[in-house]
Amino acid sequence: MNDLLELMRTRRSVRQYTAQEISDEDAKKILSAALLAPSGHASYPCEFIVVKNRETLEKMSHCREGVAKMLAGAAAAVVVIANKEKSETIIEDCSVAMMNMQLEAAALGIGSCWIQVRGRNAEDGTSTENYLRGILGFPENFACQSILSLGYPAKMPRQRELEKLKFEKIHEEKF
Repeated sequence: MNDLLELMRTRRSVRQYTAQEISDEDAKKILSAALLAPSGHASYPCEFIVVKNRETLEKMSHCREGVAKMLAGAAAAVVVIANKEKSETIIEDCSVAMMNMQLEAAALGIGSCWIQVRGRNAEDGTSTENYLRGILGFPENFACQSILSLGYPAKMPRQRELEKLKFEKIHEEKF
């Protein structure tokens, strides 16, 4: 797939995965995409925790009320954290890194799903960030923004159609 628009059209959130593992080479490509993401003021505050251990993924699947269950069946997860002391654009920087990883995963035929962490709660009522900090041990000066679940799709979600995009949301010159 060489056309970026086509890749964006076919990329969908995947929540059910096969048991197939992701190769180290493909994982490195996905993480390279994260490291290639632009950063406000070239501060690069983002860091990434790669999790492949089944027990850890199972524990992480309880980090959100009802929406992180796919982590238990994922081949891997990438937890996106950022040093709050390095930048005021950590939300934006982490978001761009996440999208880069999703696009690279899709280009490799690997499914992914973006799991929001910031401002969310775990099943036990604690903040999702503190729940994950307890499992993964990242320092207090790092904010956890999101998790990317990764795995080969058990089924492919329906692709989007360019003809059905809502071009009425695009305004020229003024609203």
